[in-house]
Amino acid sequence: MTRVSIVALHGVESTGKSTLAAELAAALGTVWVPEYGRDYCLEHGTDCTAEDLQAIARGQQQRIAAALPEAQGVVITDTDWLMTRAWHRMMIGPDMAGPRYPIADLYVHLAPDVQWIDDGLRLHAEARERFRFDALCRDELERFGVNWIEIAGDWSQRRAAALQAIAALVEGGADSAVSCG
Repeated sequence: MTRVSIVALHGVESTGKSTLAAELAAALGTVWVPEYGRDYCLEHGTDCTAEDLQAIARGQQQRIAAALPEAQGVVITDTDWLMTRAWHRMMIGPDMAGPRYPIADLYVHLAPDVQWIDDGLRLHAEARERFRFDALCRDELERFGVNWIEIAGDWSQRRAAALQAIAALVEGGADSAVSCG
């Protein structure tokens, strides 16, 4: 059985994770995992408790696991449990309790350098809050010592940089990703 690499998109809301995940999967001929938290919040609202965030982390991990058999060498996931941890810290405060899930082979952190767009679920439009949240997101990547890169710029620049990083990962293995910070 061929090993499947997992690439998790990471970063604050309204940085293009969902759009980029779909585009990357299409370009690579593989599957992508939509954000479970979006579906959860559409059903339950955005005033999440610690228990809600644990359920979101668990649901996202279940979606990732379910996608693995369909993958063509790589799975692109819109988010994963490290992003849910950052949400927990932003919304509730201290570290999120509960189980730890597998770490992705590469995290692609999207810089908050694009326009914030309200879609009815997004919460942090103010620049100060957006940059505070971004710092928490980066901190989760650093705390867990994962392989990650940051991409910025317009949509075509983001797509090209992400594809280049994924190609390096697939060609060189999980250890080839460059850690930023």
